[in-house]
Parts: sequence; C-alpha cells; structure tokens
Amino acid sequence: MTDILMPALSPTMEEGVLAKWHIKVGDVVSAGDVIAEIETDKATMEVEAVDEGEVLEILVAEGSEGVKVNTPIARLAGDDVAPAPKKAEAKQEAVPAKAEPKVEAPKAETPKAASAPVAASGERIFASPLARRLAKMAGLDLKAIKGSGPHGRIVKRDVEAAQASGGAKAPAQAAAAAAPAEAKATPSLAQLGIPDGSYDLVPLDGMRKAIARRLVDSVNNVPHFPLFIDVELDALMAARAQINKMLEPRGIKVSVNDFVIKAAAMALKAVPEANASYTPEGIAMHHNADVSMAVAIDGGLITPIIRKAETKGLAQIATESKDLAKRARERKLKPEEFQGGTFSVSNLGMFGIKQFTSIINEPQGCIMSVGAGEARPVVKNGELTVATVMTVTLTCDHRVVDGAVGARFLQAFKPLLEEPLSMLA
Repeated sequence: MTDILMPALSPTMEEGVLAKWHIKVGDVVSAGDVIAEIETDKATMEVEAVDEGEVLEILVAEGSEGVKVNTPIARLAGDDVAPAPKKAEAKQEAVPAKAEPKVEAPKAETPKAASAPVAASGERIFASPLARRLAKMAGLDLKAIKGSGPHGRIVKRDVEAAQASGGAKAPAQAAAAAAPAEAKATPSLAQLGIPDGSYDLVPLDGMRKAIARRLVDSVNNVPHFPLFIDVELDALMAARAQINKMLEPRGIKVSVNDFVIKAAAMALKAVPEANASYTPEGIAMHHNADVSMAVAIDGGLITPIIRKAETKGLAQIATESKDLAKRARERKLKPEEFQGGTFSVSNLGMFGIKQFTSIINEPQGCIMSVGAGEARPVVKNGELTVATVMTVTLTCDHRVVDGAVGARFLQAFKPLLEEPLSMLA
C-alpha cells in the first residue's frame, strides 16, 4: 500500500484544510491526476497524485481543518511496503504495518538505521520513488538508511523506521534539530492582569500563525535599518491622467503603485547591489527585479510578484497587478506567484498613512514602504510653494545592503517618479 500524505505546498505551511476530495474509495488514480483541493495559509490549490493505484481508504474527511503536513490523508493499493502473496494476507498485515512506526519501530529498528553504511562518493542509492519522496519531505539522508527491500533497496518502511528513530537526518536538518530552543513562551492575558470573560478570543488560522512566525523570525534574525526620502508627485499625477486617458479604450487603469513598482524595478537594475539576498554561502545577486507587492486579504497579507518588472511597461504591470490582487483575495494564487520575489513594495497611501516602516520579507534584502501623497509646503528656487509629496521608507537588511547602497537606490528611484516620462523611454 501507499499512503498519500498531506503535502507542504509552501515553505511556511505546517498545516492546512483538506477542502475537497476529487477521488473516492475504489477509484484508480495515476500520477498527475488531481485528487484533492488543499487550503494553505496563503491559497487554495489542487493536489496531484504522485503515485498510482486503487484508492483503498480516505483517511481524512473532506473539510477537515488543521491537517498537519506529512499526515497520511488517503491510502492506495500497489506500493512495495510489504510483499504479500495473497490479498487476504495483505489486509491482515495492514494494521500492524500502520502501527509499527509509532510503537515498535524505534526499539526494533533503531540500531539498523543508526549503523547503516554511508554510500561511497558517486555510488548510486537504490530506493523506491515513494521512499525518496518521503525521505526528502522528512529531511532524511538516504545515504544513512539501510534498505530492507530486494537487493538492499530502500523502501517506505525503512524511511519510516529512520524517521521514528530520529536518525539519518540530512546535515542542515540535523544542525537545526540540535540548536537549543530559546523561544520564550508568550504570557497569557490572565497573567498580564486581563480577566477571563472581558474579551472574545478569535482562534489563529494557518495564515495568521505563519505571518506571526515569519515576522518574529525576520525581526530577530535580520539586522535592519530604515532610510527615508520625500518624492514630489505632481508630474507623475499629470502623466498618469494622460496615460489612463490613452488606455481607457483598453479598459486599463494605471495606479500610482504601478508607477512605484516600475520605478523600483528600474532602480534595482541601476543599483544591482540592492537587488540581493543574504545566504550563509554568500550574497545572492538577482538577475531580474521580481517585485513583490503587498496585498491585504481576509486574515492576513500576501505578496504576489510582478516577475521581471524591469522589462514590462506600465500597462502590463497594471494589468498583472490587478489580476494578481484579485486572485490573491480569492486565495487562488499558485505558489510560484507569491514565492521567490527579490524586493517588496508595501503601499498604505490609500489609507491616508503618511509614513511607516515595514518588516523585511526574508530572504529579500529590502522592502519599500509607500505613504500617502499630500499637499505640503516646499521650497523651490528660494521660494515657498506647495507640491504633492509622498514619503517613501526603504528598510534594508544590513548584511546585504549598506547605508550607501540603500541611499544610491533611493537616488535612482526618486527621479524616476518625479520625471515619469523617463520610465517610458
């Protein structure tokens, strides 16, 4: 038999909602068939079968919430877990096989997993496709697992035994597991003097948990600093009115945020040091300006991406941003549409927010916070006048973007918005 596991559909996903099944007991599925719809912390996505076989059991009911990643959700016939000469025997052995990893496997098979020989450099590791997939999802090193299948082939039960024993972890996973847990527990409201019954408690959903975890990690792990600059928008507003009049027959309307995305992308190409990410191995210098734009949705925030924004015109950026924002609110984005950006833009100007500082969206090196455009007194040629001014804040990861680099980026960004026709050249 083969267990179908709850997939991790995003790097931040720890649990999800099994929204809908597209299969039932007795169906025969092939690799690539859509079998279910999963609601993650970011979107609702279709899940395809990786293995093939007849559906024996549905283990998690449709509509179930809080289903942990890697939890078995259904079972197929036809895996190489235990060779069975007769169908009746296979059914009899199904229950022990399911229970074995939880109770008996750690005692019976720990020595085998721990003493498994490491494959020589370049030597091929024989493992079933299912075993390889399970090992990858569990962060296990196949080289450290001894196979019990035909000719020493690693099969599902070997991976489960290694996982139960806690051995065979891949180097990065093992290092992370060995790190001491230093997180402090958040005190309860009662401990802080707020009595029970004086408030309504709204449970945390998957998205809010993921946002909380990622932002705490970012604040704690990233040495960041802000840079502020004021941008005059009068020329941009005039150009926007002309452009939108020209685009009206096509049903396209360019927003101020579309200008900001385009200008940010062009500035990133002019100052490539700002289009970078910190990694333990070195600083990743990105080839394209993949600009993430913050979109507020029910229960949280998501950042769909305008890919290669430096190569796209304002009309195309406007069309894409509108489509991405709409599907983001409907939770219909694909993972590749909101994962992997190189720079973020967060705009609260439409709410009248004058100035704010955003938290960096790791592993990106910068995030830009855009405030509202408003009439302010300015001095031009020694005379006091009034202009439409917008404050922009650039939050930088100091490991990647030094103050001088951030300043040069803003120096490249500001004139693009103040002279918007330069973006059309």
